[in-house]
Amino acid sequence: MAHPVLALGAALLTAAGCVWYLPALAELRAGADRPDSRRDRAAACLTGWGTLAGVAVLLPAAGSWWPAAGAAEAGSLLTAALLVRAAVRRRRERRETVRAWTALTRGRPPARPPRHPRYRCAALLGTGLAASAGAALALAGTGRPGAACLVPAALTGLTLLLAAGRAHPAR
Repeated sequence: MAHPVLALGAALLTAAGCVWYLPALAELRAGADRPDSRRDRAAACLTGWGTLAGVAVLLPAAGSWWPAAGAAEAGSLLTAALLVRAAVRRRRERRETVRAWTALTRGRPPARPPRHPRYRCAALLGTGLAASAGAALALAGTGRPGAACLVPAALTGLTLLLAAGRAHPAR
């Protein structure tokens, strides 16, 4: 594929990524009002999208792939390093919060927040789709093509129905 076509695709993808990098920019501009881990994640987001923008500029400007590939690799490594740093800081912040709440509640740990519905939905989907795949494999060698198609389809439908019901609980 020609460099200008790839550059155009990268530029359009970068423009579409504003839903991620504009909030990240706001996080960084907030400064000390935000925890360090959130600012590091925002910096990683901006670094990743900035890398893509740089690659979009380098692709048509450079005669070969090497400058764009080098910029992409360097930006990816820096983004990954910032994400790891953000995760380490987030873990440290959580430990500090638990220590503070333990001191405030005289040794009783704070109540654990309820699990988010999306985790339940993901667990249901993963389990159900694995069961569907297992049923399809088990029924594939039986010589009954109807059962080999209907049972996994029914299991998949049931899984999607249950996951949809658990993802949006009635209020």
